[in-house]
Amino acid sequence: MATSVKLNDDMKKRVQNLANVRHRSSHWIMRQAIQDYVEREEKREAFKQDALRAWEDYQHNGLHLTAEEADEWLAKLESGDDAELPTCHK
Repeated sequence: MATSVKLNDDMKKRVQNLANVRHRSSHWIMRQAIQDYVEREEKREAFKQDALRAWEDYQHNGLHLTAEEADEWLAKLESGDDAELPTCHK
């Protein structure tokens, strides 16, 4: 599938300069930029959907961890301990 993208002159120059520095084609630079953008935005959307599901679950069942409980668990993980996620409660 062929797709065209219209760029202003300044952006064309910037893409071409980057392509020259990286020893790549401007086509490669644009494809890579689009791929990186789409992957990042897909991850962002997945994170958003996970957060919305978690909020809906919390509204439904009230289960949660306090900020202190979460911080303690994260500190253990950060120090290299194989800590289990604390049990959620009401």
